Amino acid sequence: MSPRRVTLADVAKAAGVSRPTASLVLSGRGRELRISQDVEQRVLRAAEELQYRPNIVSVGLRTGTSRTIGFVSDTVATSRLAGDMIKGALEAARERGFMLFIGETEGDAELERLLLQAMHDRQVDGLILASMFTRTIKVPKGITGAPAVLLNALPKQPTPLPAVIPDEAEAGRRAAHVLLDAGHRDDIYLIGAGPRLRDVPAQSVAAVERLVGIREALGAAGVKVAGARTCPDWQPEYGLAATRDLLQTARPRALICFNDRIAMGAYQALDDFGLKVPADVSIVSFDDHPLASWMRPQLTTVALPHYELGRKAVDVLFAEIDRFAETDREHADTDRAGEVHRVPMPVRSRESVSPSPA
Repeated sequence: MSPRRVTLADVAKAAGVSRPTASLVLSGRGRELRISQDVEQRVLRAAEELQYRPNIVSVGLRTGTSRTIGFVSDTVATSRLAGDMIKGALEAARERGFMLFIGETEGDAELERLLLQAMHDRQVDGLILASMFTRTIKVPKGITGAPAVLLNALPKQPTPLPAVIPDEAEAGRRAAHVLLDAGHRDDIYLIGAGPRLRDVPAQSVAAVERLVGIREALGAAGVKVAGARTCPDWQPEYGLAATRDLLQTARPRALICFNDRIAMGAYQALDDFGLKVPADVSIVSFDDHPLASWMRPQLTTVALPHYELGRKAVDVLFAEIDRFAETDREHADTDRAGEVHRVPMPVRSRESVSPSPA
């Protein structure tokens, strides 16, 4: 048999005040309505001693809010790499007294539709639609009728939904500056994409924007990319094959790998050719995957800010919730373009870059 729930009436009785007075104090409106400090302290002390918790369901019925957020992703929830996105969102929601309902689609459009419908049926106050990899997505029908945010994704079609993504272009500039600051000016090669903007994996926002940033930073310094090798997928075996192919005809002084898994393959290829990192070849990469700190020498990389992305998505969602509360939904501006919020990607300086020989 479960213990009886402590009610607002119990708190009021213990504090020696009326139920409405206890309600006003616990809702934070005591000072506003000139309830004395003595009464306020008695109510708060009674609530703490009785371990009172408000009935969220009844509060929701009175206020029109469920104090919940729906988080629907493709594979974020089961991905070790991006799990911090959920952690950031959970903590930001919890700090506001909200809970997160999490669902995962595994890329199934019908399952996504059903999950979004289930979230709406549970009257969540807002939705976060998240992607494991930064990419463009088709925004589901009906999602724009309530507060919602795209996380780690950009819309294929115009939408009023705001988006929160990593600042990949700035990350590309930062990766290039790691090499420039170490004195590298010649024989810089790219592994994974490039050198032309059309030489990138299909639908990869990260690849395009990283390449744009790299080219901008090198170009501003008067440095040209010496060459590049593309990879059909950003996995170690393709980084290995691409770097081996490059070493058949060239001797790079530095490599910019488009993610840490590619860099892992590049390490192996360089070792196969008797070249050492960073004495012979400096390497900088992206993502800050756990393997970046496991590799020897440890890999310098530009980190994906997963935790910060999750927190930012909740911040932006609450701004959307406030906007919806102030807007007549029948006359809402559904033609406006949603703002894109870019979260900085920090450099993790480790041991894979050395100064260029004079």
